Amino acid sequence: MKKNKGMLILFLLLGWLAGTWIAKALEPVKAVSFLTASTPIKWSPSADLDIIIYDINLELHFSLLSLLGIIAAIWLYRRL
Repeated sequence: MKKNKGMLILFLLLGWLAGTWIAKALEPVKAVSFLTASTPIKWSPSADLDIIIYDINLELHFSLLSLLGIIAAIWLYRRL
């Protein structure tokens, strides 16, 4: 399989998603709460230019398990 940037981005997104799903599934378990606690990163640019008005809200949530998913995705991508 040919490696390219699109494939790397796909692997990263899928790893992030898998880590987040595992974190959501483990939220009720108090013993691993340090792995499932997420930190939001917010960015909301907006402008009013009289003819165009835009307001974009982007919020990313990171937890240790989602970062582990990203690391696993990078490892799998390199093994291709």
